[in-house]
Amino acid sequence: MGERGAKTALFEQFARVGKALSSGKRLELLDLLAQGERTVDSLARAAELGLSTASAHLQTLKQTGLVATRREGTKIHYRLSGGDVASLYALVRSVASEHLSDVEPARAAYLGPDIDEVTREELLHRVRTGQATVIDVRPAEEYTAGHIPGAVSVPFEELAARLAELPSDQEIVAYCRGAYCVLAHDAVRLLTARGRPARRLAYGMLEWRLADLPVAT
Repeated sequence: MGERGAKTALFEQFARVGKALSSGKRLELLDLLAQGERTVDSLARAAELGLSTASAHLQTLKQTGLVATRREGTKIHYRLSGGDVASLYALVRSVASEHLSDVEPARAAYLGPDIDEVTREELLHRVRTGQATVIDVRPAEEYTAGHIPGAVSVPFEELAARLAELPSDQEIVAYCRGAYCVLAHDAVRLLTARGRPARRLAYGMLEWRLADLPVAT
């Protein structure tokens, strides 16, 4: 093959990962899988994709080794193939945010106006001292797959109906999937509109895991 041919072949292998990441929907699927293992049906519903389209995207990710599978009866469960894949996804977002001017207006259009947030360090301190109640506003299956220790599962679509379950004399800190997840933003807006002191965790479960902080299941 020769040195040039061998080098080209090597870089083409690297490029396969880039090609797998070159779809917004595939990145969204990685975002969902960063929360935990899910079936094809569950991923398709969450990403608002047809079943066959979701399966095709997942096959592309699997062919490049970014996701792995296991079969349980007739269902196939997908998961990230390693923590390095979650790190790669987070880095893609970070690089895009740093170098693409279009990211910020797209972020603002999706998440809405900035709201008060709390850092991970402040959250840990406030929980230890009994100054805050932490709620996980992701879907219940994501909470079950892994959550911040001590957090209460209150999926966003249930929050309005379950306000009475939350203490009225403590600040409420909401978190969801990650820095670009809208659920915690919407939860804080709902809580403050109902007169409850609330803030969101500055990041979310993805960043919590990447920081190697404790995760409860």
